[in-house]
Amino acid sequence: MVARTTDVRLAIDGGTPVRAAPWPAYDNGDAYVADDDVAAALHALRSRRYFRYDTRPHEATETGALEAALCRYFGAAHALGCASGTTALALGLLALDLPAASDVICPAFTFAATPSAIILAGHRPVLVECDDDLQLDPDDLRRKVAAGARAIVVVHMRGFAADMPAIAGIADEFGVPIVEDAVPALGVRLHGRPLGTWGRVGAFSTQSDKALNTGEGGFVLTDDATVYSRAVVYSGAYESRMARHFTDPPDLDDLSLPLFSWRMDEIRAALARAQLARLPGRLAAHRRNYDRVAAALDGRPDVAVRRPVAPGAYLGEALLLRLPDTAAACWFARALRAEGIGVRAFGDPDDVNVRAFWNWRFLFPDRAAVRAAYPASTAAVGRTVDIPLSANLTGDDCAQLVDAVDKVAAALPGRYR
Repeated sequence: MVARTTDVRLAIDGGTPVRAAPWPAYDNGDAYVADDDVAAALHALRSRRYFRYDTRPHEATETGALEAALCRYFGAAHALGCASGTTALALGLLALDLPAASDVICPAFTFAATPSAIILAGHRPVLVECDDDLQLDPDDLRRKVAAGARAIVVVHMRGFAADMPAIAGIADEFGVPIVEDAVPALGVRLHGRPLGTWGRVGAFSTQSDKALNTGEGGFVLTDDATVYSRAVVYSGAYESRMARHFTDPPDLDDLSLPLFSWRMDEIRAALARAQLARLPGRLAAHRRNYDRVAAALDGRPDVAVRRPVAPGAYLGEALLLRLPDTAAACWFARALRAEGIGVRAFGDPDDVNVRAFWNWRFLFPDRAAVRAAYPASTAAVGRTVDIPLSANLTGDDCAQLVDAVDKVAAALPGRYR
């Protein structure tokens, strides 16, 4: 990575931006999709068989073959393709068969889909504070579990592994199950074990900005045959179709549960299975880009790079920077955008972000009250700047990002108050 010379005057002050080209991101056309992936989807289209429950054996369908490949990749007993990461989370919670309207824990730092999935499953989201590194606060987690929560949804937010050994210890102490929201961290390992296989259920997404990109979609992993069978029925395997998923079907009446039709279709399954073979390459590209940028930005007094819970326990698809406070983060993000870097501040009131829990009006209509109720999380999320890192970034892209951060950081003192 070669350093670039830049106009020291900030672009927001009329200087020359570090970068002129759009910052690579999925929503402006950046996609890690190869010709082989497209060919697999076209093959499924040309088959004219788009429904997994036709006359073919389960293993001969595109979705069945994907699920078998996912089991091999993750070392899981069962995998179920579904419509989205949100439905994967909801299926996992529904399959646990918790009492109706149970308290279910989720972190304050997560995407709005996490509490939405808890609500979709008929339960009540209970937030837990996060620390300076945006990880679940173990003391607050213990308090909330002791108060009667029936399950914990752990989120590996922005591709960073949560501290699963510590969280699992608390869950085991109180006898509550864990559902892993591994939607943002597909392919990441912690202590050699894939995220999504630490809890009773793991939920994943294959949306456009995920490590497997089928536009929309998701899947569930579990080693629990009972949980799996219930998830299969909820997803839409009715009239004995559930039996196709088992060599020895469990004793479950498939009409005793509602049918939500959250299946993954054959075309998306074909695309995901083709991409699964290339997943190690994508993960390596994310890690390479992240490591070169994070190393170059290390050691700044006012701009800190988020720390992982263990070496290598991160995806690398997002760079999170911690600024002194919310005002600094908002100014920093605006200045970086002017330099040509795609970046957002979670706490920017002029750029509403659904990763800031106080913006979830469906859950918290009083923004001021919920911010006051979670002061540590309000501060930690509010001072964070989020920069997406595409797997397709070049060395020049990474160098321009570092130069832009250097340039803006040098002007940070005194500029944002």
